[in-house]
Amino acid sequence: MTEAALRDDLARLCKSLFDRGFSVGSAGNVSVRLDDGYLITPTNSCLGFLDPARISRLDRDGNHVGGDKPSKEVFLHRAFYETRPAAGAVVHLHSTYATALSCLADTDPEDCIPPLTPYVVMRVGRVPLVPYFRPGDARGGELIRALDGRHAAVLLANHGPIVSGKDLTSAVYAAEELEETARLLVTLRGQKLRMLDESQVAELRAAFG
Repeated sequence: MTEAALRDDLARLCKSLFDRGFSVGSAGNVSVRLDDGYLITPTNSCLGFLDPARISRLDRDGNHVGGDKPSKEVFLHRAFYETRPAAGAVVHLHSTYATALSCLADTDPEDCIPPLTPYVVMRVGRVPLVPYFRPGDARGGELIRALDGRHAAVLLANHGPIVSGKDLTSAVYAAEELEETARLLVTLRGQKLRMLDESQVAELRAAFG
């Protein structure tokens, strides 16, 4: 796919996320890997009203080389790309239910999104909680790097989810699946839940990687 087509896809999928309430105002940022760098949504931009031509372009070293000024949280995206070589895109949202889980004191920091459905296992996997840091603080990238690429997604404490995927569409779908599962978990909170057991999870991972 050409860079121009990727820019159009990025703007289209970001608008879809915004229109369906996965981001509000200027919250959230999305990036995609290029052969020689990255595209990322600009700082203080609204995902619903992106101009494809003004999307930020970075080189392999993270230097800003085109478009508007990149998101202040670009370090989160680079940490995923550097530790997960197969990652082709990264989606960071402040979606309501995943962010709610990130604020609950009893959310399991080792497994924020337990295996409630097969689809969250297939598309997202285990999601750890990354300790709170100030938005824009580059130390957040170090916290993600410390996970050594073992997880496709993380939940930032009191902040929201970050999800990677093999390509832009996969990353967006995985972010949506994480949010839907978080909604189910919050909705069912206080009820006795039936999770997938270890053998069922292992079967899914063997079948779908």
